Amino acid sequence: MKPFVKYITIQEYLNHFEKVYCKGNIRTFDNIPVYFRKSDFNHCFYETVKLKDDTFSWKRAKRIDWIKETLEDPNADLRCGWIKKKNKIDCKRRVAIVNNNYVVIILIGKKKDGSLKANFITAFIADKSINKILQMPNWKKIKK
Repeated sequence: MKPFVKYITIQEYLNHFEKVYCKGNIRTFDNIPVYFRKSDFNHCFYETVKLKDDTFSWKRAKRIDWIKETLEDPNADLRCGWIKKKNKIDCKRRVAIVNNNYVVIILIGKKKDGSLKANFITAFIADKSINKILQMPNWKKIKK
Protein backbone atom coordinates (compact mmCIF):
# COMPACT_ATOMS: atom_id res chain seq x y z
CA MET A 1 0.00 0.00 0.00
CA LYS A 2 1.04 3.59 -0.52
CA PRO A 3 2.77 5.35 2.35
CA PHE A 4 0.68 7.36 4.79
CA VAL A 5 -0.21 10.92 3.83
CA LYS A 6 0.83 13.29 6.60
CA TYR A 7 -0.72 16.73 6.63
CA ILE A 8 -0.90 19.12 9.56
CA THR A 9 -4.45 20.40 9.07
CA ILE A 10 -7.83 18.87 8.28
CA GLN A 11 -8.20 21.42 5.48
CA GLU A 12 -5.14 19.94 3.74
CA TYR A 13 -6.77 16.50 3.79
CA LEU A 14 -10.01 17.99 2.47
CA ASN A 15 -8.12 19.73 -0.35
CA HIS A 16 -6.38 16.45 -1.20
CA PHE A 17 -9.73 14.59 -1.20
CA GLU A 18 -11.33 17.15 -3.50
CA LYS A 19 -8.40 17.20 -5.92
CA VAL A 20 -7.78 13.44 -6.14
CA TYR A 21 -11.30 12.09 -5.71
CA CYS A 22 -13.97 14.70 -6.39
CA LYS A 23 -12.19 16.20 -9.40
CA GLY A 24 -10.27 13.09 -10.38
CA ASN A 25 -11.15 10.29 -12.76
CA ILE A 26 -11.29 7.27 -10.46
CA ARG A 27 -12.12 3.85 -11.89
CA THR A 28 -12.14 0.44 -10.35
CA PHE A 29 -9.79 -2.22 -11.69
CA ASP A 30 -12.75 -3.59 -13.70
CA ASN A 31 -13.40 -0.15 -15.25
CA ILE A 32 -16.36 1.09 -13.20
CA PRO A 33 -16.20 4.89 -12.74
CA VAL A 34 -16.52 5.90 -9.09
CA TYR A 35 -17.99 9.28 -8.17
CA PHE A 36 -17.14 11.19 -5.00
CA ARG A 37 -18.92 14.15 -3.42
CA LYS A 38 -17.25 16.72 -1.17
CA SER A 39 -19.69 15.68 1.59
CA ASP A 40 -18.27 12.12 1.46
CA PHE A 41 -15.21 13.49 3.24
CA ASN A 42 -17.12 13.94 6.49
CA HIS A 43 -18.52 10.42 6.51
CA CYS A 44 -15.18 8.90 5.65
CA PHE A 45 -12.83 10.85 7.90
CA TYR A 46 -14.86 11.62 11.00
CA GLU A 47 -15.58 9.06 13.70
CA THR A 48 -19.19 10.18 14.11
CA VAL A 49 -21.13 12.45 11.80
CA LYS A 50 -24.39 12.67 13.76
CA LEU A 51 -23.01 14.40 16.83
CA LYS A 52 -21.99 18.02 17.18
CA ASP A 53 -18.67 16.99 18.71
CA ASP A 54 -17.46 15.01 15.71
CA THR A 55 -13.91 13.79 15.99
CA PHE A 56 -11.64 13.88 12.98
CA SER A 57 -9.95 10.51 12.45
CA TRP A 58 -6.26 11.05 11.79
CA LYS A 59 -5.98 7.24 11.61
CA ARG A 60 -8.34 7.17 8.63
CA ALA A 61 -7.04 10.36 7.06
CA LYS A 62 -3.44 9.23 6.75
CA ARG A 63 -4.73 6.36 4.58
CA ILE A 64 -6.49 8.75 2.17
CA ASP A 65 -4.52 7.45 -0.84
CA TRP A 66 -5.45 3.87 0.01
CA ILE A 67 -9.00 4.48 -1.23
CA LYS A 68 -7.93 4.83 -4.87
CA GLU A 69 -5.36 2.08 -4.53
CA THR A 70 -7.96 -0.32 -3.10
CA LEU A 71 -10.48 0.44 -5.85
CA GLU A 72 -7.80 -0.20 -8.48
CA ASP A 73 -6.52 -3.44 -6.91
CA PRO A 74 -7.53 -6.50 -8.99
CA ASN A 75 -6.56 -8.72 -6.03
CA ALA A 76 -8.90 -7.06 -3.55
CA ASP A 77 -11.36 -9.40 -1.86
CA LEU A 78 -14.80 -8.26 -3.11
CA ARG A 79 -17.86 -8.87 -0.94
CA CYS A 80 -21.48 -7.83 -0.96
CA GLY A 81 -22.42 -5.12 1.51
CA TRP A 82 -24.89 -5.01 4.36
CA ILE A 83 -27.82 -2.69 5.03
CA LYS A 84 -27.98 -2.39 8.79
CA LYS A 85 -31.40 -0.69 8.92
CA LYS A 86 -32.98 -3.46 6.84
CA ASN A 87 -30.80 -6.20 8.33
CA LYS A 88 -30.03 -7.68 4.91
CA ILE A 89 -27.31 -8.30 2.36
CA ASP A 90 -27.04 -5.78 -0.49
CA CYS A 91 -25.00 -6.81 -3.51
CA LYS A 92 -25.36 -3.33 -5.01
CA ARG A 93 -22.87 -2.36 -2.33
CA ARG A 94 -19.40 -3.58 -3.18
CA VAL A 95 -16.96 -3.97 -0.33
CA ALA A 96 -13.30 -4.16 -1.40
CA ILE A 97 -10.90 -5.49 1.23
CA VAL A 98 -7.11 -5.20 1.12
CA ASN A 99 -4.37 -5.59 3.75
CA ASN A 100 -6.61 -8.00 5.68
CA ASN A 101 -8.87 -5.27 7.05
CA TYR A 102 -8.85 -2.05 5.01
CA VAL A 103 -12.29 -1.63 3.48
CA VAL A 104 -13.69 0.62 0.74
CA ILE A 105 -17.43 0.55 0.09
CA ILE A 106 -19.07 1.76 -3.11
CA LEU A 107 -22.69 1.63 -4.29
CA ILE A 108 -23.06 0.19 -7.79
CA GLY A 109 -25.69 1.53 -10.16
CA LYS A 110 -26.29 1.97 -13.86
CA LYS A 111 -26.01 4.94 -16.16
CA LYS A 112 -28.78 5.72 -18.62
CA ASP A 113 -26.90 3.76 -21.30
CA GLY A 114 -26.85 0.68 -19.05
CA SER A 115 -23.15 0.83 -18.22
CA LEU A 116 -22.11 0.53 -14.60
CA LYS A 117 -21.16 3.41 -12.32
CA ALA A 118 -20.52 3.67 -8.60
CA ASN A 119 -20.83 6.20 -5.82
CA PHE A 120 -18.32 6.19 -3.00
CA ILE A 121 -19.82 5.35 0.40
CA THR A 122 -16.90 5.13 2.85
CA ALA A 123 -13.50 3.64 3.70
CA PHE A 124 -12.13 2.49 7.03
CA ILE A 125 -10.05 -0.05 8.92
CA ALA A 126 -12.45 -2.83 9.84
CA ASP A 127 -10.92 -3.87 13.15
CA LYS A 128 -14.12 -5.03 14.85
CA SER A 129 -16.31 -5.72 11.82
CA ILE A 130 -13.94 -7.62 9.51
CA ASN A 131 -15.19 -11.07 10.54
CA LYS A 132 -18.79 -10.12 9.74
CA ILE A 133 -17.72 -8.57 6.41
CA LEU A 134 -15.85 -11.74 5.46
CA GLN A 135 -19.04 -13.76 6.04
CA MET A 136 -20.81 -11.83 3.27
CA PRO A 137 -21.14 -13.49 -0.15
CA ASN A 138 -18.56 -12.77 -2.82
CA TRP A 139 -19.52 -9.83 -5.02
CA LYS A 140 -20.22 -10.63 -8.65
CA LYS A 141 -20.29 -8.00 -11.38
CA ILE A 142 -23.75 -6.94 -12.43
CA LYS A 143 -24.41 -7.50 -16.11
CA LYS A 144 -25.44 -4.58 -18.33
